[in-house]
Amino acid sequence: MVTNSPHLAVVNSNTFEATKTVNLHHYDISSALQTTLEFNQLLNIFSNKIQNLLPHSGFIYSNPAFDLEIQNGIVTRNTCSYALKIEDLSLGELKLMRRQKFSAADMSLLETLLCCLIYPLKNATLYKQAINQAFTDPLTQTQNRTAFNDSVEREIYLARRSNKPLGLIFLDIDHFKAINDQFGHECGDIVLTSVAKWIRESIRNSDVVYRYGGEEFVVLLRETDAEGALLLAERIRRHIENHTLAYGMETLKLTASFGVSSLRDNDDIEHLLVRADQAMYRAKNSGRNRVVAG
Repeated sequence: MVTNSPHLAVVNSNTFEATKTVNLHHYDISSALQTTLEFNQLLNIFSNKIQNLLPHSGFIYSNPAFDLEIQNGIVTRNTCSYALKIEDLSLGELKLMRRQKFSAADMSLLETLLCCLIYPLKNATLYKQAINQAFTDPLTQTQNRTAFNDSVEREIYLARRSNKPLGLIFLDIDHFKAINDQFGHECGDIVLTSVAKWIRESIRNSDVVYRYGGEEFVVLLRETDAEGALLLAERIRRHIENHTLAYGMETLKLTASFGVSSLRDNDDIEHLLVRADQAMYRAKNSGRNRVVAG
């Protein structure tokens, strides 16, 4: 059942089968939706293509699986919402908005039109899942080194174009090899996942953490100067130090060493990374569990 309230209707493969015989040949929606695998483009194409058939002031699309929300147009009182799903695959929720109420005929037409969107959304979802898997460290669920290499060049470009600072933190878990040797790799894995969690708890939504390799992590800090990067690194350091990890009958106090750098006028990627990396090793060599600027 579909109403003008936020209650959801499920559009699935059964809906598609029931409506595929409807005459849609005069619509070019389907072909237009085949041109992209990007959620933002898909939803905007769909909204534009159905505007003459079903006038609306805007839409909101959300997909919690990808922490995604796309909004376009004007938010109004009257809405109709659909939970989009095909087979066992959730495709997110689409909400259309306008000033006048949606009639039963409007919603019947919209359900038919949504059948054009289902399979392009499925393809976009599967593509996004594959990309996320390729760029995600399976143990810590942080982004991996491949993702970092892909991101850092783009972030440097954006920082220069907008004339905004960019900070970088390298951190390495202290005495990690000794933990592995003494307690085993299962304990080492728990240490890595715990530290990754504590890092995520310490950073802002705009910051991104990557597992760079082994026991080493990197945090990219958008719009953050050298002083801000040092403050954030110190916050992460304290957050790790203030936790005690229990493993079997043992308790472990973990620490990490930090190197911090920020983008300079003549920097390339290598110089930005080398300064942070060298600063991290200076932190190691000067007693560990500290933050050093590079």
